[in-house]
Amino acid sequence: MSRPGQTSAVSQTALEAGAVATPPRLSAEAMGRSGSSEALAKLDAAVAELRAIAIQPLLQASINALNSGDAQTGAEWAIKTLEKDERNGLAWYLLAFAREAAGDFVSSIRCYESALSLLPDHAEVANDLGRLAFRMGMVEQAEKLFRHFVDRHPFNPEGANNLACAVRDMGRHDEAAAILKDALLANPEVPMMWNTLGTVVTEQGEVHTARVFFEEALRLDPVFAKARYNRGNTRLALGDVAGALEDCEAAMALKPPEGERQMMQLARSTILIADGRLADGWDAYEARLDPQFADVTQFMVDRPRWAPGDDLAGKSLLVIGEQGLGDEVLFANTLPDVVKALGPDGRLSIAVEKRLVPLFERSFPGARVGAHATFSAGGRSVRLTPFLEDHADIDLWTPIGSLLREFRRSPEAFPLRDRYLIPDPARVAHWRAVVEQALPGPRVGLLWKSLIKAGARSRYFSPFEQWETVLRTPGVAFVNLQYGDCAEEIEQAERELGVSIWTPPGIDLKADLDDVAALTCALDLTIGFSNATLNLAGACGAPTWLISTPGAWPRLGADRYLWYPQTRLYAPSAFGEWAGVMQAVADDLAAFAAAEH
Repeated sequence: MSRPGQTSAVSQTALEAGAVATPPRLSAEAMGRSGSSEALAKLDAAVAELRAIAIQPLLQASINALNSGDAQTGAEWAIKTLEKDERNGLAWYLLAFAREAAGDFVSSIRCYESALSLLPDHAEVANDLGRLAFRMGMVEQAEKLFRHFVDRHPFNPEGANNLACAVRDMGRHDEAAAILKDALLANPEVPMMWNTLGTVVTEQGEVHTARVFFEEALRLDPVFAKARYNRGNTRLALGDVAGALEDCEAAMALKPPEGERQMMQLARSTILIADGRLADGWDAYEARLDPQFADVTQFMVDRPRWAPGDDLAGKSLLVIGEQGLGDEVLFANTLPDVVKALGPDGRLSIAVEKRLVPLFERSFPGARVGAHATFSAGGRSVRLTPFLEDHADIDLWTPIGSLLREFRRSPEAFPLRDRYLIPDPARVAHWRAVVEQALPGPRVGLLWKSLIKAGARSRYFSPFEQWETVLRTPGVAFVNLQYGDCAEEIEQAERELGVSIWTPPGIDLKADLDDVAALTCALDLTIGFSNATLNLAGACGAPTWLISTPGAWPRLGADRYLWYPQTRLYAPSAFGEWAGVMQAVADDLAAFAAAEH
């Protein structure tokens, strides 16, 4: 079961995220698999004990089909059983296996729930239901179900592993580590638990330690695909791109289940991109749209999908934003090329997050621009374009990220363009007047975190304390561009360093994105990590300094930031080694301030 992760912008927090290097999907998952040979063997034994002559052959036929990998036939035999006895818990359990294997997660959960109500003493049902709930991101429910299983089987390593996964994903890393360490004392030869422990300490930023745990899992099981893939993630975080690719491809060669293979395929695509192999990387990046991901977005467009090589001249093309808000801004780098390819007789329609609509309307005046909308249907996220009455006049459509396959297949394909988004000139003038009146120069905007605070993402931002050397730079007036609650950090800077970080009045830094873009262009410089605001500044041509991380795929393996040519790039040589980078930023900022004076 793949860990919940964001391959698409479906939640509010996802829409607030920027285009930070996508955290690898750590395959630290709940143990067990729907319809696994072990699970089916247990059911086979239970069915053999049934005395209901009319039902036993039907259940046996379902088990046989599932054992052969035929989920459809397995489901049909389970349904025939339920037609004879709708309260047969084993039949509901088998139907749950079959529906999960078919990707119908909502129906599968309902079947598991029916099985659990009819087989209350069959704790394995709770474990499987928890595993599916975990896969769908229902972590709180999964924790309760896993605890039910652990209460019945306190020494079962699968139960401890699964419970630790849920606890970890709720941000309780120390508790997850304690669960695993206790379980490993009793079962030190279980490789999955070493693997899961590795993911826990990875999210705590202890990448070197995590690699040791993944290697212990591989010592116990040299063909353990998940552990090899996860070790690759640590190698990437430590700056070893070639080693990361080697491990990822070796893991895929071990023929993991399809859901895991797609996860690895997606990770491989970002490693290729991080290595500068853009043509292969963007093609492989299509794995992000695979329905095996429980959190993938389905696009409701009843027109043909554009593919690389399709002639766009004179066509009507619909481009739909995807993933986080910052990703929509980043990937819009291709849109001027799309406009050119469509030509004077073509027509472009752009669906973006609603806060971006005014900025995109101004930047692409010949296009129809509107907000996309996302809702949940059948356990899946579905995105549509309500600003278009229908798609009758649309010839082709595409998710915005897929355009990179045609227009950015090499580093040389990135143009040295000053900007591709246009801020409101009146608001730029307004903010320039405001900041000039309020602050002496140079005026430098700061961004230091993401609103998404879960471990997998927070690891990509240095602790606020690491900003001390930057904040102590003399002669600089710092401007708060950080959206969300940042009062604690601002007060900390004032209390401990005597440094004031000025918050501009009359602007919502999270909601007023058109105004935020104008504000960044009114400043002398913006410094920070790759969240939504920094991407807006870069796309609008504002001077920006980006603090990145080892293996970050948006760097595209280049020594400069190809998306925004005016951006200066800083990155540590290894994961979490922020001190040197922040000192380099501070040194350059001091020189910048001296030059401005």
